[in-house]
Amino acid sequence: MVGSADRHLSPSHYDIVIVGAGPVGLMLSTCLARWGYKIKHIDNRAEPTPTGRADGIQPRSLDLLRNMGLKSAIMAHKPARVYEVAFWDPPKAGKGIVRTGTWASCPSFIDARYPFTTLLHQGLIERVFIADLEKNGVKVQRPWTIKAFTSNEKENPDYPVTVDLEHVDGTAKETIKAKYLFGGEGARSFIRDQLKIGIKHKDPIAYVWGVMDGVVKTDFPDIKMKCTIHSEHGSIMVIPRENNMVRLYIQIASSTDPDFNPRKTATAEEVQASAKRILQPYSIEWERVEWYSVYPIGQGISDRYTLDHRVFLGGDACHTHSPKAGQGMNTAFLDALNLAWKIHAVEAGFANREILKTYEPERKDVAETLLAFDNKYAKLFSQRPPAANEVAAASAQANSDHEENEFIKTFKESCEFTSGYGVAYKANALNWSPSHPAQSHVVHPNSTKLVPGRLLINADVTRVVDANVVHLEQEIPLNGSFRIFVFAGKPTTTAQALRDLATNMAKKDSFYTAYTRPDIDRVSHHERHNPHSLFFTICTVFAARRPEIEISRDLPPLLARYRDHVYADDRWDRRVPEAKACAHAKMGLDEEKGGVVVVRPDGYVGVVVALQEGSATVDALNAYFGAFCSKKLGKTQAQL
Repeated sequence: MVGSADRHLSPSHYDIVIVGAGPVGLMLSTCLARWGYKIKHIDNRAEPTPTGRADGIQPRSLDLLRNMGLKSAIMAHKPARVYEVAFWDPPKAGKGIVRTGTWASCPSFIDARYPFTTLLHQGLIERVFIADLEKNGVKVQRPWTIKAFTSNEKENPDYPVTVDLEHVDGTAKETIKAKYLFGGEGARSFIRDQLKIGIKHKDPIAYVWGVMDGVVKTDFPDIKMKCTIHSEHGSIMVIPRENNMVRLYIQIASSTDPDFNPRKTATAEEVQASAKRILQPYSIEWERVEWYSVYPIGQGISDRYTLDHRVFLGGDACHTHSPKAGQGMNTAFLDALNLAWKIHAVEAGFANREILKTYEPERKDVAETLLAFDNKYAKLFSQRPPAANEVAAASAQANSDHEENEFIKTFKESCEFTSGYGVAYKANALNWSPSHPAQSHVVHPNSTKLVPGRLLINADVTRVVDANVVHLEQEIPLNGSFRIFVFAGKPTTTAQALRDLATNMAKKDSFYTAYTRPDIDRVSHHERHNPHSLFFTICTVFAARRPEIEISRDLPPLLARYRDHVYADDRWDRRVPEAKACAHAKMGLDEEKGGVVVVRPDGYVGVVVALQEGSATVDALNAYFGAFCSKKLGKTQAQL
């Protein structure tokens, strides 16, 4: 927590104004509200999304929601879970459609905790975030809109943004001073337009889609599955939903049609008639329609996400794409998460303002990759359906070095990417690379399988204090802290290296001691995650069985203080069946000697350092954090 709202000059001064209470605005608001920021959050709708809109939560996003403690509230709505996608096409001979194959929506070569897509209407997901916001004293102000804003750091370095807000009926107005402004207002963003930021359309082909949510009566056997159906009468996509509902996406027009009109529309009855033709020989009747909409889709990406690192854009204001990949809400969540922890690191005094410059390149690169996949993926399936043997081969070959055809390669890449596990941030001050200022023989040991800029690999371990088997990557909640995982190898081998690690971390100019909590004398004995610093949480994982570990004997006091974060690496894992210490093996770290892994607050690996006796390990960590922290740390590069 950075402190309470009374730090501000007046009631009209805020840390941030957030415009739009869709997925991106709510995720940003929820993170910052939990970390103690004063937020003005507005939305021009009178209430949260009542029906329709986005509905797919991908596996990686479910990990994130669990890490925030919000997953159970979402799963309480009993969403549909899609484990497989079915393909239906015209038969080689005759009329109608036949199933030509199925494939896992998150195949087994992806090490996912939740290998399915969760489908639930956006309004229910929004309400879970809104309830959490209200617990932290933030209420979305509705129906209000933004009328104007200016940003001038020279004139007012503390509160450079001035925002004029108005009730949608014009009956009330407010002018707010803020440190930041965020535009999460969707594809028709006022803030983006005012900044004169253009949108580049990646795919010249635009489509008009009809989307319908409803309860149907049908003899189509895969109505509870996600399906892509091609027939001589057109194409349709079936998505199961909560409460016996089903969503149908149907293409109404394409810019390749001779009479294409982007404003072409169709009534609900016309779409139903079209669906009946496409599904022949099966029948379908609607018991009720909950939501129906027609919208044109062109793949677009914003030229910039920010101009001055004070006014930012995210979500659909930055990128639009077809609904087929089910990525809109997931990409929005990760835009918000990326920006939230960086604003927090800057405003809480931990990091230089420069790190805000990493938001746009990291997230824009992901959006560009997504649009390229969306294109490739769509073309792959529109050209021909995958043969069942190709799908089987793609799954089987995932972990082998066999030559792969184009379909199998795209299948694997797109599954990784659409699940959320394929996101890879490029090298910068936060993601170590050979050009990073932190240069040392202990940085990035050759054996490691971890990649800076990619997620920490999932692993099961046994918590020593209570013998609970836990998901290591979930043990530290989303608290704005960097996560330092000390893979401690064999206690007898690493005893001296661990003592040296603690001794050097305790030095006054180390990355760790430089950011000691100001209230350290008053910290509760029960504080699990941040007893010493608000910016770091430490986990220690021994390559030993739980009964062999004695925390007070095997760890120096600095590391032993995190007693709830000491683990035994003694769980078998089918991905490394021969390993004695599977978490060490999955990370590619020596089971005897271990290593230190720094994970960013959003779960992505920052740097991997060997665990060695002497000061080299902490010197390397000082150099890594020194590349973006606000204080001068440890030895200079010349002394390393």
